[in-house]
Amino acid sequence: MVLGIPSVTALTRILSTTAFKLAAIYLTSFTALSVFLFIFISQNTDDLMNKQVVQTVDAEIQGLAEQYAQNGINGLVVGVERRVRSPNSNLYLILDYSGNVITGNIAYLPEKVLSVSDGRIQFVSYTPLGFVETDQNKAKAIVRIFELPGNFKLLVGRDLEDQVHLKSLLGDALTLWLVGMVVLAGITWFFLNRRILKRIDNLSMSSRLIMEGDLAGRLDVTGNGDEFDRLASNLNVMLDRIEELMKGLKEVSDNIAHDLKTPLTRMRGRVEAALRQDLSENEGRECLEETLVETDELINTFNALLRIARVEAGSTGAELQSIKLGNIVKDVCELYEPVAEDDGVEFSVSLEDEPVIEGDRELLAQALANLIENALKYGRPTEENVKPTIKVVLSGNDEQAILSIEDNGAGIAAADRERVCNRFVRLDSSRHAPGSGLGLSLIKAVVTLHHGELQLTSAGTADDSESDKQSGLRARIVLPLNKGQRGEGEGNEAWDKARKKNATS
Repeated sequence: MVLGIPSVTALTRILSTTAFKLAAIYLTSFTALSVFLFIFISQNTDDLMNKQVVQTVDAEIQGLAEQYAQNGINGLVVGVERRVRSPNSNLYLILDYSGNVITGNIAYLPEKVLSVSDGRIQFVSYTPLGFVETDQNKAKAIVRIFELPGNFKLLVGRDLEDQVHLKSLLGDALTLWLVGMVVLAGITWFFLNRRILKRIDNLSMSSRLIMEGDLAGRLDVTGNGDEFDRLASNLNVMLDRIEELMKGLKEVSDNIAHDLKTPLTRMRGRVEAALRQDLSENEGRECLEETLVETDELINTFNALLRIARVEAGSTGAELQSIKLGNIVKDVCELYEPVAEDDGVEFSVSLEDEPVIEGDRELLAQALANLIENALKYGRPTEENVKPTIKVVLSGNDEQAILSIEDNGAGIAAADRERVCNRFVRLDSSRHAPGSGLGLSLIKAVVTLHHGELQLTSAGTADDSESDKQSGLRARIVLPLNKGQRGEGEGNEAWDKARKKNATS
């Protein structure tokens, strides 16, 4: 019993594999279908051939009946003898009133068959003329037996050897087919077990290593382009994203530790100085107010970090609905026009299109407000005699909505445009103004949530080909239109077909 345990375990593993189950289902299904088709074809073939045999027998009976009507029993005997001498599958037998054979090509027929002489169709076993009566020499036939005047009996029938042979061929074909199914099922099991399940095991092993902490590990892609390659590719993209988020988390932690240390140290120093000195009531109030301002700035920084994390994780509860982007632009710009005017900034808004997108109104308004605030704070011209300007332009094409915010300030060098969207990144030219370096990070997260793209280019050229000559910054939010406006709905397709048909007619 102990020696048999490994074999039993191996057999159990084989029987429990998906490959064996699929092969068994495949074999069972095709076997059942094959048997059904065999029975269906066999029965219908038998019915068709039996009808043809009966028609042949009836034609022979009609011919013999005419001879009997013209020449009596003697003419009938002559006609049967002439037909017997012709080699074919037809059967004939004439018996006298005593049951003696007058003529025919049947050596033996059971008595109970001869007793039924009303002309009905009978399926019988008989022994052909010239053969000994044995089970091996028996054959199948369809016959009709008629009783004639004078107690004579006439049998007319046809041998069914062709049908029996056809059934035998169908049976052999079914056997070969079933054997082929078994072989094919075995090949299928071998292929699934050796190829597909092996790849699944490799994926499981790689996944286990990744779960153990090896975030740099990736699933193998063979390059065949099959389902497993597509699955592995998608999982690798997901792992890249997870690794990127983990790196981002580490960077955020480092940035928080670095960038928040200075204001916290400054607050601690101010409080310690206040404790060491004998401050008046006004001086103490002023110290508390300054501390409160820096505390609010820290709280705002943490709120911004939390909001960015929620947007990136998609846990803001945002519901993407069909909205007109132009309405958001109008509402936000109306709020900032007085602010720009007070700061001496020339503020202009141009709505060249009315795109409809799938988005969250609050998040998009927050992103646009952040871009306008950045333009107001950092988009000041370097020349003193140049008036600062901010241009907000909403346009679009057949596939996208494009929201552009442009200023005539110092701009951002091409080498810094990707880095400036990271958390807590502040360029040297912007450190004179208050801020936390989280505005563009939040904007990028909102745009990514809407399946869009944030583009930072130079405002001086249309294609950003002269990025070294800074003449302002152009921030573009590119968002996809909803399906209806892109013309992907069923109504649009029907209308396009109608227009094409009308154009060709």
